[in-house]
Amino acid sequence: MVIQVQSKVISYVVFLATLTIVLISLVSVVFPSLIVSSVSLHENDFDPFEPGALMVPLFVVNTILLGIGFAYYKKKLPVTLHRYVERLLNFEISRRVALIATIILLTIYIAYTIPELSLNEEEQYPDYQVLKQALVIWPSAESDNLYVKEQNSRYVRMFLLDTSQKLFQNIKILPFIASILVVIVTYFFTYQISRKRFAGIASMAVLLQSYTFLKYDTIAVYENFWVLFYLMSLYVISKRWYLSAVFYLFSVFTKAFSAPFVLMNIFFVYRSNLGKRKNVTMISYGIVISVMLLIFWFSDTIYNDIIRFKISEFWIGFTAWSYQMILDKLIILTILPLTIALFLTSKRGIKEADSILILFFGTLLVGPILALLTDFYFILPYRFVPFIVFFAVGVGVFLSKNHSKIGL
Repeated sequence: MVIQVQSKVISYVVFLATLTIVLISLVSVVFPSLIVSSVSLHENDFDPFEPGALMVPLFVVNTILLGIGFAYYKKKLPVTLHRYVERLLNFEISRRVALIATIILLTIYIAYTIPELSLNEEEQYPDYQVLKQALVIWPSAESDNLYVKEQNSRYVRMFLLDTSQKLFQNIKILPFIASILVVIVTYFFTYQISRKRFAGIASMAVLLQSYTFLKYDTIAVYENFWVLFYLMSLYVISKRWYLSAVFYLFSVFTKAFSAPFVLMNIFFVYRSNLGKRKNVTMISYGIVISVMLLIFWFSDTIYNDIIRFKISEFWIGFTAWSYQMILDKLIILTILPLTIALFLTSKRGIKEADSILILFFGTLLVGPILALLTDFYFILPYRFVPFIVFFAVGVGVFLSKNHSKIGL
């Protein structure tokens, strides 16, 4: 009984924390200048209540979805519409159909994306010049250029990019393979939680419709290695728990931006049904965190030199999500209903929904934290790829069966 009460309290705390972050992020969708004009230390003539381009669509879509959801939850929907919703939530496909659907989606995606492999990044992204200089001196990190030095402190990333360049004579090949694997693992991760193949296919489709994901899926400068490693660190928790912390470590040394994500991994482990393995998994993360800190402490990295603290930038950091993902309208318009839907999914007994909410919370909050601590990095769109992946997984989890199976 005590455990059930604790679990319920945790669900509510997670939901309220995530809902708060989502609502703050949506403020700049409704009023793009409100946060900046309120906290900026510089004089400006912004109209804080000038409506954003998506304000009306946001209210319309959210009113419709939340209205239908509330009516369904209270069993007030018309009988016919109620049946359609029930069919959607209970719909499942065979293993064969799932395999065919996966092959079709991946074939379309790969065929659509392959032409991008011939594009010259040097002409697209100024940051490629930094990467190019870093590859020349790799694996050395000795450089007077802080940006080059920072590039070569991402040991796993640079090893993979260097391998792609030397093995395939195309630096984009391994980043593209990593993006394909992100799509595939998204399916299996969703299926692992939901126990529904249809949910896995739905998550793949949601991910592949994302403008941001498709824009950066072959870009070596903004590759998805770190996303793949972090996603794998979550996926293997219930299968190969001893690899989880290792994949997390790979993610950090691909992009340090994922370092704060360790708290989300710990929550996943805590909410899982791993039995005695839970304590061992927690210990493995303790060891990996210690190793990570030792490497950062004793290696010649730039991170100690770029830290500063500016609270106004923290709040301004919340505005990045609204304009950096402006072309991912599906996500912007439905993140609030999905957040509430996942909370109700958790109440149905699928506690993994809480873990997805924590991923929403963390991936939306880490950008403002970055802005709070340094101006060396900017919150660019590709940093939201993990959030997009977990949004896609969240859609699949909402379609879960009514069960509470093994943890993640």
